[in-house]
Amino acid sequence: MEFHHVSILLQPCLDALNIKPDGVYVDATTGGAGHSLHIAQELGEGGRLICIDRDDEALENAKTRLASVWDRVTTVKSDFRDIDRVLEGQGLSGADGILFDLGVSSPQLDHAERGFSYMKDAPLDMRMDRQQALSAWDVVNTWSREDIRHILFEYGEERYAPLIAAAIERERGKKPIETTLELVDIIRGAMPAKALREKQHPAKRSFQAIRIAVNDELGAVREAMEKAIDCLNPGGRLAVITFHSLEDRIVKAAFNQAAQGCTCPKDFPVCVCGKKPKVRLTPRKPILPSDEEIEENPRARSAKLRVCEKI
Repeated sequence: MEFHHVSILLQPCLDALNIKPDGVYVDATTGGAGHSLHIAQELGEGGRLICIDRDDEALENAKTRLASVWDRVTTVKSDFRDIDRVLEGQGLSGADGILFDLGVSSPQLDHAERGFSYMKDAPLDMRMDRQQALSAWDVVNTWSREDIRHILFEYGEERYAPLIAAAIERERGKKPIETTLELVDIIRGAMPAKALREKQHPAKRSFQAIRIAVNDELGAVREAMEKAIDCLNPGGRLAVITFHSLEDRIVKAAFNQAAQGCTCPKDFPVCVCGKKPKVRLTPRKPILPSDEEIEENPRARSAKLRVCEKI
């Protein structure tokens, strides 16, 4: 796979990380390595960038994309939810900046055989780590109708989840559902005519939901946020790009909880909980892409960047 990747919110991310030439930084979602390259280019002697991804092809691509800065880069195959173990394994006690660019990368979407896209025919796969056992085929063909309905509704916010789950159960009873376009036809056939007239592709929400389930994306984000905050050195920054409301709610909640100090009732004369804030929000509201960036790269439209700084 060739990774032709456009880095979203690139300059805001670099500004947010407040990069020190001799600092330690982590790109927890290396993907096309666009953010990684620009971070590493700002590092000098003593600076170090740890690039994490669970996609072998992304890490292979990083070797080429980062060749000019390879002396300050270390790549690690891992799930970003294990960021604490990754740093420990590199002999590091913490990082001065950590970046998460959540969601599926453009090359994964564009490369048909990975099975992420509802626009191209491919085996049902959707695994970010192709060595893991669970794939989209397993979800679609072996999960119960109720479990499928649940993920479509919860992860895809698909209002026709019951109809689609019933159609999947009915069709797989005849023969296994093998490919992405087979699944698209089933989803399309389950939806009312008015839904098919909507601007959004009828399978978009369902494919998002199945992908999230296959890769346990929300569980990983929830776990990773808490660990990443704890992994920051004092003054270190955590920058997180989200692309849909489910991820963003998790990140926002984690940041707000870490930024909260005393939790004693307001009528207590003195604090007895002793809770101190771990971070400050910088800024308090998410950073959004400019109109110019959205015009150049429509995939940036739903992006939000949240940043916090370790106290």
